Amino acid sequence: MQVALALARRGLGAVAPNPAVGCVLVKDATVVGRGWTQPGGRPHAETEALARAGAAAEGATAYVSLEPCSHHGKTPPCAQALIDAGVTRAVVACRDPDTRVSGRGIAALTEAGIDVTAEVCAEEARQLNAGFMRVKEGGRPLVTLKVATTLDGQIATATGQSKWITGDAARAQVHRLRAAHDAVLTGSGTVRADDPELTVRLPGLPQMPPVRVVLASVADLDAGSRLRVTVAAGPVWLVVPEGQGREIDGITVLEVPAADGRPEIGAALDILASQGVTRVLIEAGATLAASALSAGVVDHIWWFRAAKMIGGDGRSVADALGIASLDQAPGFLRQDVRPVGEDILEIYGKAA
Repeated sequence: MQVALALARRGLGAVAPNPAVGCVLVKDATVVGRGWTQPGGRPHAETEALARAGAAAEGATAYVSLEPCSHHGKTPPCAQALIDAGVTRAVVACRDPDTRVSGRGIAALTEAGIDVTAEVCAEEARQLNAGFMRVKEGGRPLVTLKVATTLDGQIATATGQSKWITGDAARAQVHRLRAAHDAVLTGSGTVRADDPELTVRLPGLPQMPPVRVVLASVADLDAGSRLRVTVAAGPVWLVVPEGQGREIDGITVLEVPAADGRPEIGAALDILASQGVTRVLIEAGATLAASALSAGVVDHIWWFRAAKMIGGDGRSVADALGIASLDQAPGFLRQDVRPVGEDILEIYGKAA
């Protein structure tokens, strides 16, 4: 199952709105086939593994990181494919929360006489597909806030200079982080100040670019901005308040309810989920960071910290949150700390 989970991770950021799934077929203590969900969400992992195994799949055990689908969609059901191939045992990490599947895939295998063992490495499997799970169960994507600061939590000098606070290794890690997400979300202020490209630019990484999403008060994006110039390298979406939409060549414009003249962050995430986005990486300035934290939509924080100090006249990682007492402060649990070149990466998960 650990191999199946490792295979599944290859699909993160490239398979939305589908989950990232891995499948390993084992017969006589030998791996006879393996597969993972392909870019765009199909073929599915089971189909890939069965194709590689061929006739050797008969009598094999299938280790699958998510319950095999049981419904006819753009591809035939994977549960039936395993049955037709003559698989005799299936080990499933966790159930699929999709109401079209949820238990039906396991039931189909059992009814066909296949011995099924479920809930193996279940929590790890759920965490791997947390974005897919959250969309199916809660209606919004998984959200990771990425910040790069000095030791004292500043993202820029008083003049706005931020390039580069962290080093080459940290910036390379950010590219890998982007590649594992379906969308990168920023604000119009960051676009004006930093003119980011927000693409994945590391050799060897998947060529499925994340959607680049800008929250803006009006549907406008400078023709000379990197986002406009590189639109052929990956989709660019503008999320604007209702009534502010207009056509922009090559750009998808989405309208959502507003708060104080800006797109409401919860509504923006809802519409992204409706467009098939399951994992969102926020790379933005203090205003959008504060908005996301105040709304309670941040599930993880990846905090890159450089061994530098800017001081109180610098620009903080988040605008005022209006916290009057400590029990109102958003809480997170530290999950990991690791060196990244000359910098430190701290990973936090939302406290229960």
